[in-house]
Amino acid sequence: MTPTTTTDAPAVPVLSDEHAALAAADSVAAVVAAGSLRRELDGELPTEALQTVAASGLLGILVPAEHGGPDLPQSVAVEVIRRLARADSAVGQLLLSHYVLSAGIRGLGRTEPAPTIYGDILAGAQLGNASAERGTRTAAERKTTVRRLDDGRWELHGTKYYATGSLGASWIGVGARVEGTDHGATVFVRPTDSGVTLDLQNWSAFGQRGTASGTVILDHVIVDDRLVIDEGPDPDPVTAAPSVLGAFDQALHTAIDVGIARAALEDGAEFVRTKSRPWFEANVDRAADEPHVIRRFGELTARLWALEALLEKGSRLIDAARAEPELTRDSAAAASLTIASAKALAQEFAIEIASGVLELAGTSSTDGKYGLDRHWRNVRVHSLHDPARWKYVHIGNHTLHGTRPPRLGVLL
Repeated sequence: MTPTTTTDAPAVPVLSDEHAALAAADSVAAVVAAGSLRRELDGELPTEALQTVAASGLLGILVPAEHGGPDLPQSVAVEVIRRLARADSAVGQLLLSHYVLSAGIRGLGRTEPAPTIYGDILAGAQLGNASAERGTRTAAERKTTVRRLDDGRWELHGTKYYATGSLGASWIGVGARVEGTDHGATVFVRPTDSGVTLDLQNWSAFGQRGTASGTVILDHVIVDDRLVIDEGPDPDPVTAAPSVLGAFDQALHTAIDVGIARAALEDGAEFVRTKSRPWFEANVDRAADEPHVIRRFGELTARLWALEALLEKGSRLIDAARAEPELTRDSAAAASLTIASAKALAQEFAIEIASGVLELAGTSSTDGKYGLDRHWRNVRVHSLHDPARWKYVHIGNHTLHGTRPPRLGVLL
């Protein structure tokens, strides 16, 4: 196992229970939030913020007990991401793939690369993502290939885009196809490996700029056999064994949107309390005392509370499903549909909240020095990750026909 820390570096703590993890998340979030606006205005990437997260022990909360980790419920990771996204939405999204990959390899048990990857995570290593591509018919298709060489090693070749989490990563999980087969594969590479090139400045979205979700180029990268997971053919969406990994992935995405919504609401309320002027017809001294402003903030708050409650419910259903002696299709469906509902509603309500507070705060709130627009830009960009319209189709089919949602990897 390759160490990720030097011998004189402080040991990364193991956060042994939910209380310790959430306390650490709050402590880290306070540090991260303090520099969030400055990073946004200066175009600075949150590299130091990621180092703060790594040193806190938060990256290791899902490591199984058999590998020396605390093996905390996945709902804890969802809440950690929500709190970090409230502090800086880029930091929240940069860590999403870390938790998905951490959860995804637990089924390997003690088979490599699980021991190596988990050992590095406990030492503070972050996992990044290189899955999506351009130029395919759909976003789910992959052109990147990995082929076995005569000496037992593998050769990986392709170009990945939207590689969120590669910034700060010690390992990058690459989605590929096994050449000459219909098998998918996850291949772990290091950013420093020969043939791996990161172009993280190749990211020009109007929101979530700090994620540096750019390009990973894989130019005939030679990979040890232990770092290649041959996943076999794609599972049939109807007959495949039940899984809640997709629900967990979507819960993390929802947590980012919900975290941004809370940041927008709280920052907007603070601006209205301290800076906005009341409309002259209201006959009040402060904008915060206008009855229409008060009512609208009440509406936006109710929407946020609904999102937070639905996300928490769905996350607990994931925990309950995983705690069963054998995961059932019904419990997996209940978790998936609840999280799908939360994600779909977040795409509406979080955007409404981030936009609505600007209307209430007034023209002065659009001054760039306040950065209030970043919440709308960030949630608008992130919420486009996958379409709500298909979530509503699956939810509607379940209500009308009792149809369980298909197993579609991490998209539902």
